[in-house]
Amino acid sequence: MPDAAERVRACLAAHGVEWHVVALPATVHTARDTARALGCEAPRIVKSLVFRGRSSDRPVLVLASGPNRVDEDKLAALVGEIVERADPAYVERRTGFSVGGVPPVGHLERLATFIDQTLLAHDELWAGTGTPGAVCRLRPADLVGASGGRVVPIA
Repeated sequence: MPDAAERVRACLAAHGVEWHVVALPATVHTARDTARALGCEAPRIVKSLVFRGRSSDRPVLVLASGPNRVDEDKLAALVGEIVERADPAYVERRTGFSVGGVPPVGHLERLATFIDQTLLAHDELWAGTGTPGAVCRLRPADLVGASGGRVVPIA
């Protein structure tokens, strides 16, 4: 298991969450593709999106439901400053993961984390494992507990 995925597994284990990983086909690039490959609905896919505070340069993680777009004005109000999507180099430097494989937990540093409230409507979710091409199954309560995120209306 790559070091990145091991960090995710260890973080989940520390919160009592079992590691259920599924490998995906190489052709999966979007939440809809991932849902199709898993045989589930796209709203069950957790997108881990990294933003940065424009003035503080602080990383902010949003765990959003697959088809939902993050309302950056709502996010800015939550963090108290204008935010923008982080570039791939920033994401890797601050989280330890590459874009496309960013998981909800196991980052190099503690990130302010916000969870799209619509994710809680499902009994089962699928999130990144720290490496592209694999996802892990989580319950919404496990996502909230392990990430330490705040559930908010962010879409």
